[in-house]
Amino acid sequence: MCCITTLFLVLISRIGIIIWWLVNPQVRDLAFKHLILPGGLAFPAWLWTLVGAIFLPWTTLAYLFVFQGGIVGYKWIVLGVALLIDLAGHGGSYRHRHRVSGYFNR
Repeated sequence: MCCITTLFLVLISRIGIIIWWLVNPQVRDLAFKHLILPGGLAFPAWLWTLVGAIFLPWTTLAYLFVFQGGIVGYKWIVLGVALLIDLAGHGGSYRHRHRVSGYFNR
């Protein structure tokens, strides 16, 4: 049961991003249109979404929900909770790496 729950939590955010991407691509383009790296380097909106879906899927999904009208007030809390969920997933994976057969702790 625990594996099913974990699999559901890992996949549901990525499935949500894919559905959002297919159903309403204009919102995705608007959300990530103005993200520019220092030095003036800009990437297309689809690339930001793809990178977000791979590394921080809950944060990306939360950002797509709250970006309209600007991120103020409680919307920062929503993004913070989503970021904590993503970081907890990465931290849990690191903590339990010794359970993988063939992994050598060096």
